[in-house]
Amino acid sequence: MPRKGLMDMWWKVGLVLVMCWGLTSSEEHHNSSSRTSMFKAPLDFGFVPSVVYETHAYYEPGPIGVLFHMVHAFLYVVQPNPFPKDLIVTTVQQNMRGLKGDDYKKPENVVLLLQAIYYELGFIVLTVLGVLFVLFMPIVGLCFCMCRCCENCGGEMHQRQKKNGDCLRGFYMATLVATSVFLAVGVAVTYAANQNITSQIKSTRRLVNTNIRDLKSFANYTPAQIDYLAAQYTTAKNKVLSDLDNIGILLGGQIHNQLEREVVPALDNALRMTAAMREAKESLESVTTSLETLQEGTGRLQNSLQSERASLSNTLNDPACSNGDVTHTCITIRGTLSQLALSANFNGLPEVEAPLANLDAVLETDLSNIVQKGYSSFNDTPRLVREQTKDIVSEVKGLLDRSCGEIIGFTKMFPVEPALENFTKFLTESQKNIEAYYPQIDQLDFYRWLGCVVICCMVVLILTFNFLGLLCGSCGYDKNATPTTRGCLSNTGGNLLMASVGFSFIFSWVLMGVVVATFVVGGNIEKLVCEPLANRRIFEIIDTPYMVHPAKKNFLPGMLFQDPNIDLTLGSMYRDCYENNGLYSALQLETKFNFNRFLNATVYNLELAKIFNSVNVDLQGMLLLEQEGKDNLIDFANTGIGEIDYQAYLTEVNKGVTVVDLLSYANELEAHADQLPRGALENALKGHASSIRQIHKDQVVPMEQAMGTLSQSIKMLQKTSRELPIKVTNVLNAIEEAEYLISNNVSHVVKQETEKFIKNIMGYFSQYTEWVKHSLATEVAQCKPISNIVDSLEIVACSFIVDSVNTFWFGLGGCCVLLIPSIIMSVKLAKFYRRMDTEDVYDDYPSYDTMRWYPRASAPPRQPDW
Repeated sequence: MPRKGLMDMWWKVGLVLVMCWGLTSSEEHHNSSSRTSMFKAPLDFGFVPSVVYETHAYYEPGPIGVLFHMVHAFLYVVQPNPFPKDLIVTTVQQNMRGLKGDDYKKPENVVLLLQAIYYELGFIVLTVLGVLFVLFMPIVGLCFCMCRCCENCGGEMHQRQKKNGDCLRGFYMATLVATSVFLAVGVAVTYAANQNITSQIKSTRRLVNTNIRDLKSFANYTPAQIDYLAAQYTTAKNKVLSDLDNIGILLGGQIHNQLEREVVPALDNALRMTAAMREAKESLESVTTSLETLQEGTGRLQNSLQSERASLSNTLNDPACSNGDVTHTCITIRGTLSQLALSANFNGLPEVEAPLANLDAVLETDLSNIVQKGYSSFNDTPRLVREQTKDIVSEVKGLLDRSCGEIIGFTKMFPVEPALENFTKFLTESQKNIEAYYPQIDQLDFYRWLGCVVICCMVVLILTFNFLGLLCGSCGYDKNATPTTRGCLSNTGGNLLMASVGFSFIFSWVLMGVVVATFVVGGNIEKLVCEPLANRRIFEIIDTPYMVHPAKKNFLPGMLFQDPNIDLTLGSMYRDCYENNGLYSALQLETKFNFNRFLNATVYNLELAKIFNSVNVDLQGMLLLEQEGKDNLIDFANTGIGEIDYQAYLTEVNKGVTVVDLLSYANELEAHADQLPRGALENALKGHASSIRQIHKDQVVPMEQAMGTLSQSIKMLQKTSRELPIKVTNVLNAIEEAEYLISNNVSHVVKQETEKFIKNIMGYFSQYTEWVKHSLATEVAQCKPISNIVDSLEIVACSFIVDSVNTFWFGLGGCCVLLIPSIIMSVKLAKFYRRMDTEDVYDDYPSYDTMRWYPRASAPPRQPDW
């Protein structure tokens, strides 16, 4: 075979072996895993009844959110300092201790005051500027009016002629237009913020309703969830009872598996000895039969060979052999006549009747049946375990039933359902009370909305005069007309602009007062409440030890459990509820109501442990091999097989049947006959050759077959006799060691497997307690509604109201600031639109009679500096 083909063949054979090994190992792994899986079976406790809460405490402001971000950015510029947690905590704690008159002069209090001023510096500066605006704007307006009455501050009805007058008019007009546009934007922002409050107040009702419905769902589902936890104890109990009912298979099977590595090989070897007995008997019988055949065949063959030798000798005495050419051939043939004789002599071999008789006596005992009894006794381990533990099983069943009743009774011990029913009624009444205030809230909101609209209308009135003044002034302005000859439309535009100035002085300080008040309140609420509430830093203040009460470390457990030393904070409770964990975990109820401890005490009680520790399995009565079987093995070793003279048999068998191979001899005889002349002698010799072949066929071949069978049987018996004492000794020793193990050392195996079984049984209870612990922490009484209430309050207070209020003063404050350039530009621009009483001499104006339209005043004398 080519080298490449040989390598391909070995590669394929190797691949098949690897695949077979993989399948075998996977099957073994599957079998082993199936045996051990019953000791690691996870329990399915199902799903705790869950509730889906309706409230989505998330607010997306939409387009107005851009304005909110602008206000937040402005407030960050005003107040870039981080949240003053330490300052607030220290201040509150000092106020709780009470401060006397002289305490404010202490250095630490002065430092606190300076820190507060530094934190509020931006608000203080803007508030002072606003207050100055409120105070000085009426005064400036009054002075402006008085100056105008005295023909100062632009009150003089005379316009000086200037070369850049058109440029100034255009600049003033463009600036006033831009200012008015920004004023309009500010009014729009203010009105949008005002309208947003009204719109979002209606959304507040939806949040209130969904929060109350969620609290009702929380109250309604909690008892069912607690009952479900208690009821699932039955799952663990039923699994335990199932394992106890099958303790014979589970515990006995494991004990059997641990012992079989010692017991089964010993029994297998004993069982193989029965096969060795039968093989030895068959071999002895074969020896007897073959020996008889050979002895009978030897006599017949010897007679045939003697007769053939004599006949051939007579043929060679024929006168034809005297011929010179034939004489040499005849002499040669005559010299080989002695080879026609027997080689082996089977008549003198020893008989095997005695060992065969002994073996027949041994086989009268059915060793195989005795070994099978040993197998049955060993395989009966599960039944022994079941019989010996049936009293324990009944005791455990009664104890588990009692524990189940205790768990259910414990859950009913506390008035959970009545308390939750009262809570549901309280929620219903609270919802009715809240809904009763809705009309009042709507009415108050309408008044608020109306007041804000009035404030917006003040700015709108000023804007109206601005735009009407610009429109009339621009449309009625005639560049060819002199200041004293301006048209009525232009003069009306100037008067409207001056009206805008007047209303600006009248309303601006009022508007700024509103801005300052809302800015101080809304801005500080945003920085001190809303921002820390959004990033949850406000909980750090509330949860500061001894913050709420100087004698209580943590106010929440002090309020709920009258134990302020419990490490429970509002922030941790909010985080747990925000993640929708159970109220049991959020409130750390295990400190007051430790259900897990009760379960451990109920499930792992001392009585149950005592019952399990009393489990005892006794296998001393197990008998692997009866004494009859052991005696039978000893008798087999003493049958005399080892005393047979195997060498005599092998010596004769190895000699062969005849001295020479008869076929070869017949062929040579024919060859010699062929050398003779044709005639009677040649024919006679060939006839003898044919006779010799027939002898070989009829007698030698059967004897050779009998010799082969005899040789095989003798060799097998020789091997068996040589190994038999050692094998019998090893089998008996293995049986005795296995029985000693079962009688004396099996207690260790039983104890080890019993501990595993009990650990597995207790593991079911561990799974139940761990499941209860996990369910109480994450699935039972999920307190998401509580965090939703906090988030809803943040949305309503901060996103709906505070952000809108801050946007309101942001837009209105911009309008107030823009009124100053609006006043200046309106006063300046009105001079170009109003009709003057006097004017400078305009030489470049066209000559037409203006006296017919307006009386012309005398021009004032020119001054050198004009």
